[in-house]
Amino acid sequence: MIKIALDTSVVVAGLRTRLGAGNAVLRLVAERRVRLIATPPLFLEYEDVLKRPEHRLAHGLTPLEIDEFLAELAALVEPVEVHFQWRPQTRDPNDEMVLEAAINGEADAIVTYNVVDFAEAGERFAISIMRPAELLKKVKL
Repeated sequence: MIKIALDTSVVVAGLRTRLGAGNAVLRLVAERRVRLIATPPLFLEYEDVLKRPEHRLAHGLTPLEIDEFLAELAALVEPVEVHFQWRPQTRDPNDEMVLEAAINGEADAIVTYNVVDFAEAGERFAISIMRPAELLKKVKL
């Protein structure tokens, strides 16, 4: 089973529409067809971003519904401790938490819509960087 670290952009997109690849990735996690890893800081970032007004307006969830979603997601996450930080490695400083989770958790892949930002670091640490649609193709084979 493939072990993944999810960029926050995928979690947000997954809640914005049930028809997109981001939502399908979240369903794979819920069905335990992929193993999701996250560090506490990364998981807290998911919460922070999902509760921002612009995202709440887009996905239409109440703070309580977001908390319920996050509680269900937390039950599925394999927690990762950060033993080493390799900052800076990515073009966007906000992506460092995702990369650190992937490295420390020995992820097979980082799933993101921001492939370019992770490309160099993914190559350096031998971690596949893929879009949600690529993961869907890989898992469904």
